[in-house]
Amino acid sequence: MEHITLLLAIVVVTALVFDFTNGFHDTANAMATTISTGALKPKTAVAMSAALNLVGAFLSVEVARTISGGIINEEGIRTEVIFAALVGAILWNLLTWLLGLPSSSSHALFGGLIGAAVMSAGWSAVNGSTIITKVLIPAVAAPIVAGLAAMAATRLTYLIKADPGAKATAKGYRAGQIASAGLVSLAHGTNDAQKTMGIITLALVTQGVVAPGSNPPLWVVVSAGVAIALGTYLGGWRIIRTMGKGLTDLRPQQGFAAQTSAATVILASSHLGFSLSTTQSCSGAVMGAGLGRKGGVVRWSTATRMFVAWGLTLPAAGLVGAGAEFLTKQGPWGIAAVAVLLIAGSAVIWSLSRRKPVDHHNVTADDPYAEEPAGVVTTAVAAVTPPPAGSFTAVTDEDLRATIPAPVPTDPTAPPAPAAKV
Repeated sequence: MEHITLLLAIVVVTALVFDFTNGFHDTANAMATTISTGALKPKTAVAMSAALNLVGAFLSVEVARTISGGIINEEGIRTEVIFAALVGAILWNLLTWLLGLPSSSSHALFGGLIGAAVMSAGWSAVNGSTIITKVLIPAVAAPIVAGLAAMAATRLTYLIKADPGAKATAKGYRAGQIASAGLVSLAHGTNDAQKTMGIITLALVTQGVVAPGSNPPLWVVVSAGVAIALGTYLGGWRIIRTMGKGLTDLRPQQGFAAQTSAATVILASSHLGFSLSTTQSCSGAVMGAGLGRKGGVVRWSTATRMFVAWGLTLPAAGLVGAGAEFLTKQGPWGIAAVAVLLIAGSAVIWSLSRRKPVDHHNVTADDPYAEEPAGVVTTAVAAVTPPPAGSFTAVTDEDLRATIPAPVPTDPTAPPAPAAKV
């Protein structure tokens, strides 16, 4: 009994560690565009996002119920399976953070859970219909819907305002961008914090602490909300730089459109119990906003790396989760070995990140991949799409006079220059 209690405690702590990594991995979803456009200072932005993530964790439990009783069959699932799943999710989160790729923490968790469950009890342990309807379909639809909505909102924004470059207009959009960023943070807490709540609740079900189908206990809701808020405040600066500078160059109007569109999609999915990826929704909205402005383009080289990471997340986390579950099935020494591997892997990734650190001081620097040559699509779009009206700075008489070189002072004692011969 003591061993079971200790194992359950380890699983709960590991789940909160995943929640913490989810927070700093996904800070970019809400605040990358706000920071890149200068609407908020980096530290102020992450503090605001952390507070609203905490509030959002208390707004709903529908997603938690989907995870704790929908993706895998609770009967026959051991607590060790949950531990192995979390190991796969954490290591994938840390690896993609090191590379600065905005991959999905949600899909990392789902992949680890599916891989560990299959290794433990076979394919019958997985509810295929739930995975298709509430994981895979939203994964494909969410970035497309958010991107199209952001593109339409951006174009509408530029149509209804004749001079989008005016200072008063830009200031107003920055204020709107701050509000929409807060909405995204609230939506992120509502959706992503629940995933950890669902995992902890599932672990409690495997130990008989709560009945199957139960809502997460209050202490689970509070601890999950605090963990994701702390991770958000730490700030995933590498991914913030990729989303803020690496995908496209955003103006306040575009940032406002992107964040509002993403928040709408995320909140709607949370209400319906769809455990979609907030990362994919926000990334799709950023790309849509980039294409919505005339003259705006997307850096497809960076987007391609991001798409590859999205495609690899489920299988990669699943393989790690399955390997971890294979070890935990060997007994207490296997569980200890998995814990050691998790700590060692995390330490190696952290030490590698210190070679070229990214923090709030250099987060607005250009993404290194943004300097790559433009691809065919980007070049074609830029060639046929003129910049928006009002995007050029007017040249005044004072500006013209400033270009005339000042006369060179002469020495009054010097003899006059000889007259030119005709």
